[in-house]
Amino acid sequence: MDGRSIVIALVMGLVAGWLASWIVGGSGLVRYLISGVLGSYVGSFLLAKAGINLGIGNEYARDIVTATIGAIVVVLIARFIS
Repeated sequence: MDGRSIVIALVMGLVAGWLASWIVGGSGLVRYLISGVLGSYVGSFLLAKAGINLGIGNEYARDIVTATIGAIVVVLIARFIS
């Protein structure tokens, strides 16, 4: 990965974490970033295992929606554990 790809991944994770916190609650820039980046992996895994295709043509929008779904799961699991 080059520097641009890393920055794009972090920004998308930040947006996804913010959207997830807007839906399920929470705050904090670091929490947005962590939940969004972890959510991208969790969302990709869950959607692939479930065989769900979001049908979104724009690659960035699809990745943000996938990461947001995963971030919601991550936040809910973290709340359940704590």
